[in-house]
Amino acid sequence: MNQVKLSCQIPDLVEQIVTRKIITTAASEAGITMETEELQETANQFRFMNKLLSADETWTWLKKQSLSLDDFEEIVYYTAISGKLAAYLFADKVEPYFYEHQLDYASAVIYEVVLDDEDLAMELFYAITTEEMSFYDVAQQYIQTVELRRKGGYRGMVQRQDMKPEISAAVFAATPPQMLKPIMTSQGVHLIFVEEMIQPELDDKTRLEIVSNLFSAWLKQKIEQVEIISRLESNNNVD
Repeated sequence: MNQVKLSCQIPDLVEQIVTRKIITTAASEAGITMETEELQETANQFRFMNKLLSADETWTWLKKQSLSLDDFEEIVYYTAISGKLAAYLFADKVEPYFYEHQLDYASAVIYEVVLDDEDLAMELFYAITTEEMSFYDVAQQYIQTVELRRKGGYRGMVQRQDMKPEISAAVFAATPPQMLKPIMTSQGVHLIFVEEMIQPELDDKTRLEIVSNLFSAWLKQKIEQVEIISRLESNNNVD
């Protein structure tokens, strides 16, 4: 515990303890229980995510983490009950939330090169639009990250909510395929080619993302309430 304190990890540890208490209490009050099959499925998912593909690998991992089998079962139970509580609280709120924030889930397939020099960015923009150079050629010359350079600056399908406001405004005003004029942000000067627009769809992945975000916001609010109550009680004790 002294090492935890000296490592400045006490606040994070306290928040994790409070979060655990909030979740288990809320699940109990809601009457949420776990079936054996649900726990087994969660255990399988946990092992897969941690690359524990055999019993021997699982036991080795538990030993390395100084965990017992009972500890592992508790981890699985807490993970499962958290997911079930999130679904219980917010599953019926997903569709209204999605349609209210539908624009945030729109996506665009883009290629990007970030430069430091605005004049160079403008020069390269005109070279691309007049077909003196291809975007791929620019990416090969000016992208420093090896993997991104190999992909020619391909960023893939990026959601509107994951872009900086100044970039999303320009990207979603484009008519693909279109090369955008250089965009200035705190990261530098962005050269962006918009290849395609993807309309938002409420698929399983998006549903899970929305439930997770709503649950995280709910937890944050509950933690803040606990902190306020704790401060008030502390002040009363001092008085």
